[in-house]
Amino acid sequence: MKKLDNKVALITGSDSGIGRAIAIEYAKSGASVIICYYRDEEGGNEVLGQVKQYHGRVRLIQLDVSNETEVESKLEDVIKEFGGLDILVNNAAVNGSGIPVHDMDTAVFDKTIRTNLYGTFFCSRKFIRHRKREGKPGKIINISSVHEEINAPGNADYNASKAGIRNFMRTLALEVASLGITVNNIAPGMILTPMNQSAIDDPEVLKKAEQNIPLGRAGMPEEIAYLALFLASDEANYVTGSTYAMDGGLMINIGQGA
Repeated sequence: MKKLDNKVALITGSDSGIGRAIAIEYAKSGASVIICYYRDEEGGNEVLGQVKQYHGRVRLIQLDVSNETEVESKLEDVIKEFGGLDILVNNAAVNGSGIPVHDMDTAVFDKTIRTNLYGTFFCSRKFIRHRKREGKPGKIINISSVHEEINAPGNADYNASKAGIRNFMRTLALEVASLGITVNNIAPGMILTPMNQSAIDDPEVLKKAEQNIPLGRAGMPEEIAYLALFLASDEANYVTGSTYAMDGGLMINIGQGA
């Protein structure tokens, strides 16, 4: 018996990086998986092929999590096709703009907030309504960031979106506990994904960044997936309302020398 046998999981932004690793790990553990991509259909199809090696019941969909109507209709479609949805991983996100607030256009801020925060809201709301209608428990796992706590100048849009996800998760965990639905965050530090492509491409950039990490290295997407598997499994049925930092000790190292 595998940890996620007979479960159905939807992972947003699973065409690459952390989402890809979670989709594969869930399939290895027995789950039927819905892979979601926004623009990278080629990447989505690559993940589809990888997931099929472990589980035959899989679906690839295009999903813009910032679009409320699209989230409602497409999640309803997969719920009908798969007979339900047990696990939601809110992973889709855009990176920070790198623009100071005084130079930032409203459209830039709005895009980040709508994708990262509103997308989590839209998907979670649809998932909860479905589980409540069915009278069944469920698991919501948000991939936030150490930037739900740590701030970086030039990333007000990203920092605000991830801090919003922190308190959204905590509030939601209180609201849905009586339904048997758990809600938790994973807050990755520096993980070698396309969001950190500069560090992947340039050893000097990577070396400089790793100097701030007590464990002395960046993390890998698969390491995040292992924790996401635990939180999705019955082993974590008593775990809710928490953020789990996976950052090699980065967050507790900030402020050294102050």
